[in-house]
Formats: sequence, structure tokens, C-alpha cells
Amino acid sequence: LVLGTVPSVRSLELRQSYGHRHNLFWPFMGELFDAGPELAYGERIARLQRRGIGIWDVLERCERRGSLDSAIVRSSEVANDIPGLLATLPTIRAIALNGGKAQQAFRRLVEPRLDPATRGRVTLLGLPSTSPANASMSRATKFECWRVLRDWAKAPRDPR
Repeated sequence: LVLGTVPSVRSLELRQSYGHRHNLFWPFMGELFDAGPELAYGERIARLQRRGIGIWDVLERCERRGSLDSAIVRSSEVANDIPGLLATLPTIRAIALNGGKAQQAFRRLVEPRLDPATRGRVTLLGLPSTSPANASMSRATKFECWRVLRDWAKAPRDPR
């Protein structure tokens, strides 16, 4: 399960996760799982699902101006029901947290609500943000970090 912080303004407009054209998420998914931005959104999602990868966000809602995670008003953050999702889908073995803010919000709002058994079976993977706002790390370095998803994905299947 890949968790971002909350959708950007552009993602909300498009009704597509990681909708900003400079976000590296879909190019990385293309390189890792043949689910790149050249495909229709529904096909990208289907290809990730076939590999056992889902995407969602740590936050259900929050207040912020614009799309930057740094603009989120901390006191307004409301987490998605990730503990409920993990209880419903016990096959989830890892959660990849896309960026520092997603990691912080997860650890503060979600992790304390996880029961010990869930904490024991789910590995947390803190990954660098794919957002264009994260310019402190090169694309190549980010991609090397994101390669870890291959270790957690299902083997590719014949789509026929």
C-alpha cells in the first residue's frame, strides 16, 4: 500500500492520484511495474493492482492553501481509516509512505491506532517524496529508494 499525504489541487481537479505532470510517482511506476503516465489512468491503476499495489492517502482531509504539504494546518488533519483497511485486508504486508509529511502524519495519527498484531505484520517503508517540490534529492537517488517496492509486489501475471 502506497500512502501519500493528501491529493494536490491538480490531482483533485483531475480526480487522479499524483496528477501533477512533474510528479515522479507515475514515471517510477512505469519503470518498476509498466504502469507509466503514457497509459490511461484506469489502466495504470489496474496494472498496479495486478501487482498487489494500492494507493491512498494518510489524510482524509485537512486545511491548506495550495498543494504544498508544508501548508497543511496540522490541527486540521483528519486521517483516513487505515487501521480499518488493514483489518479488512490482512494481506497488506507493507506500507510505503511517500514523503516526510506522509511519514509524520502516519506516525502521529495512524500508528498509535494500530493493534500490536497489525504492527507486527506490516512493514513501514519511508520513501522520498515524488513531488516536484522535493528538489533536495536527485531523480536517480529517489528512484533507487523507490525500487524497494519490487521486493513487496506480486510477481507479474499474464493479463490475458
